[in-house]
Amino acid sequence: MPLTPDLAAFLAPPAPAHLPLPPAAHPAPGVRLLRGVPYAYRAGLRPLELDLWLPDESHRPLPVVLYLHGGGWRAGTRTELGPRFRHWKPDPFARLAQAGFAVACVDYRLSGEAVHPAQLEDAAAALEWLNARADELGLDPRRTVSWGESAGAHLAALLALTAPLSGCVAWYGPTDLTTLPGQCPPGSYDAADPTTREALLIGAAIADAPELARAASPVAHVHAGAPPFLVLHGTEDALIPLAQGEQLAAALRGAGARVDFRPVPGADHGWAGLSDEDAERCFTASVDFARACTAGPLPGVRA
Repeated sequence: MPLTPDLAAFLAPPAPAHLPLPPAAHPAPGVRLLRGVPYAYRAGLRPLELDLWLPDESHRPLPVVLYLHGGGWRAGTRTELGPRFRHWKPDPFARLAQAGFAVACVDYRLSGEAVHPAQLEDAAAALEWLNARADELGLDPRRTVSWGESAGAHLAALLALTAPLSGCVAWYGPTDLTTLPGQCPPGSYDAADPTTREALLIGAAIADAPELARAASPVAHVHAGAPPFLVLHGTEDALIPLAQGEQLAAALRGAGARVDFRPVPGADHGWAGLSDEDAERCFTASVDFARACTAGPLPGVRA
């Protein structure tokens, strides 16, 4: 029996922008954590949630880091900055909050739940939620940097190229799904395979749907008005070749956008193979970049 309009309205979940916030935890000195905040509802799916890390005391309104996790668009967790940082105490997100940022760590639909552009739509919905609750939380969403690792870097780049952000930090992410198969070692990637991570993201094998693959690629959305980008990519990345980072940097540079491209010597995917000191340098460089992007004009960098 179909629902009457009145009953459907009564049973509908409340708008996430109006839900009460969860009680804050205090996982590190000077840091508040609002864990598991619903930011969007999708029909037939779990509520989409984010964790919001905030400094206890700060000059407000706060600049925002919107973080998107990796995992090949089919796995991963919003609770970590990648496997290389699992042992960090305090947590990297707590360190960002201690540095004066609000950090929104965002869940999004995985490829087993929906295909592109659903993931980008979810990231955009999280940004809308941050805007809607900015006054309440003391945020300045006009000063927002997207930050992602691996598949999350792909989404962070897409978001920065399609929404009014202040900057983007992209760690070892795929940037052109159409060229990725040819950049991988011979025999390691079959563009006709419908079960690759990228094929599951777009809903078809890369070889069978080049237009879909291109539309899902950050390089296809580069424009002169793009915000500044920091692109870090390991020189020994066996999963997403360094050429993918080079390609995004070249496209941004060619469009006249600002990009700081830094190959990370000796690093495999996820910063495997890096010393603790070098992994910390990657993190610190990214924090410094985010601070520069949200503090005012960033000097042009075209390296």
